[in-house]
Amino acid sequence: MMNQTTEEFFHDFRQDLLASSISGDNFQLYNFMENISKNLIDCGVIEGFELCHYRGKAGKLALRVDGFGFTDDGVLNLFIADFDSRSELASLTKTDIDSIFKKITQFASVNIQDTFYDGLDETSPEYGLSRQLYDRKENIRKINFYIFSERTLSSQVKNIEDIFQDNIISSFHIWDMSRLHRQASSQGQKESIEIDLIDLFGTGLPCLPAHMGGDALESYLVVIPGNILSSIYEKYDASLLEQNVRCFLQAKGSVNKGIKSTILNEPDMFFAYNNGITATAKKIITRGTDKGLLITAISDLQIVNGGQTTASLFHTQRKEKVSLDKVFVQMKLSIVDQSKSEEFVPKISEYANTQNRVNAADFFSNHPFHIKIQEFSRKIWAPAKQGELRETKWFYERARGQYANELTNMNQKEQGEFKSQNPKNQMFTKTDLAKFENVWDEHPKWVNLGAQKNFTQYASRIAQEWKSKSEHFNEYYFKRAISRGIIFQCTEKLVSSQDWYNGGYRANIVAYTLAFLSECCKKIEMDINYDKVWKEQSISNGMINTLKLLSSHVNKILLSPSQGISNISEWAKKEACWEEIKRTVGVIVPQISKEFKNELILLSVSESEAKDAKKRQKIDAGIHAQKEVIKITNQEWKDIAQKGLAEKSLTEKEIVLLQLALSIPQKIPNETQSKLLLDIIKKVK
Repeated sequence: MMNQTTEEFFHDFRQDLLASSISGDNFQLYNFMENISKNLIDCGVIEGFELCHYRGKAGKLALRVDGFGFTDDGVLNLFIADFDSRSELASLTKTDIDSIFKKITQFASVNIQDTFYDGLDETSPEYGLSRQLYDRKENIRKINFYIFSERTLSSQVKNIEDIFQDNIISSFHIWDMSRLHRQASSQGQKESIEIDLIDLFGTGLPCLPAHMGGDALESYLVVIPGNILSSIYEKYDASLLEQNVRCFLQAKGSVNKGIKSTILNEPDMFFAYNNGITATAKKIITRGTDKGLLITAISDLQIVNGGQTTASLFHTQRKEKVSLDKVFVQMKLSIVDQSKSEEFVPKISEYANTQNRVNAADFFSNHPFHIKIQEFSRKIWAPAKQGELRETKWFYERARGQYANELTNMNQKEQGEFKSQNPKNQMFTKTDLAKFENVWDEHPKWVNLGAQKNFTQYASRIAQEWKSKSEHFNEYYFKRAISRGIIFQCTEKLVSSQDWYNGGYRANIVAYTLAFLSECCKKIEMDINYDKVWKEQSISNGMINTLKLLSSHVNKILLSPSQGISNISEWAKKEACWEEIKRTVGVIVPQISKEFKNELILLSVSESEAKDAKKRQKIDAGIHAQKEVIKITNQEWKDIAQKGLAEKSLTEKEIVLLQLALSIPQKIPNETQSKLLLDIIKKVK
């Protein structure tokens, strides 16, 4: 909340942690790391996170790590916890920081230099990480070391310089309670990137103003040297790329061959051949010179189109050891205030990127699908759980920070009522929704590839479905998604509490377990009774026992990689892993209890319920369209008709419909006509 102190934030954070932990300090540590990592994934600081708790030694060197994440462009993130389940907010000193970073940097160094994995259990997460560090060392260009701390950073600690050694940049980051509090209080905005061009490169960027004042966005045409663009990308990595661009780059994961060829063979023609990049910034600092205007500093530079150009420049320079002295890139830079970014950035991205015009906009939180899910989440009450008296809601945070923002202007009593109606543990995000849905409707591999890639796949599928059958996304869809979320969250807790669980690969186990459950149900032509889960807001003992059976079985297959695959993480992402799990459906189905099978519903009944829900949604949408059409005044319809005719943008059918609208209230358009009239308004405007 905006008016909350860091001390209050810490105590709230701690209570949330205690509430979500089922037993023991070890589980609290898991939750601590996952809570913060999820926060940083949602706001675009990191791309993915895998738990890996290791404490050990190499000779006299103390080694520690608590998590990791590899990216597609040679960046490794390593995470370590500063966590002791403290009850009071304490200070994190320079001495503490040096000691903590020493353990994790030693872990990285030992594993990169030698086959440390030889002494580790091959089924453990630390073996997988150790093996990847050694096998991929030639491709690692940068390691980001992160401390996640439950303390607050001492004011004496100002900065930790990067280290460049053995062609690897080591960068150090601390996410303490104060920084997490600032992030939570920033109305969902991620931390701004501040680029001082004079300080970094000794020069500014020549630019030409391209705005005319009035309501137009402040915009500039800029020519940026390839060396500078590559260096900026090297320093800020994926955080330089607006989130939807980052997702597309992850999906492609390759250097553009045409761009590479031009850099290598015709660098002086790069400006002529390349379309350049489109970017936004929160603000810039300019300075007039006798040669024209220079941009000397940029606040929160975000590339919304041209991410592959930027990444390809960097990777070609690094891998081919070529000079970019003759390479120049044109950049269209628009200055967009944070308060308007949700409105303008999607449009800039959509219109700038013709190859991905539709998909580019789908990642933004103002897509109609996300708005629809938000509407359902604010109006639909979930039944009271057993033993509780009050109904609650599942709060969909379509734009980051919405939950905290709701509390901002409330007094203490109002805040208490809001939290009672919208429990924090029932707040879910776009990436959560993508996880809940994709394990059933897509392929479990997407969940295993990380939150952003999974969301990319989900957004692409939903965009196509929305265009052809938006009525599919109705109250039934929402309630089913929440039921799937309940099953997903229960499975996470269940796996963590099993005797066989070794502390790693939980995300893989959960994704495959639920996808496997779906396959088992299909085998007997049955489906989950989502309505039962929704009404009870929990899962039955029969389902719990079935999930125990399936997750244990999945874990055994995960821990037995196919021949030729070196570690579990690699195996979990292979199609062969899923095929091996599916191959055992016939073996497992007879072992599933009658208790659970009896609570399933026929697949045909499930499909019928979905069809009925679509019909109801069509009727509801039609009634809503009629209400909206009737609200519009006769003069407004005249203005729409005149504008459409003047621009010659109307078809004959649309002209006839507008004539009908002009006869309201004597004649009322039917539901189908009303929907078409609303489409005409959008088209003309």
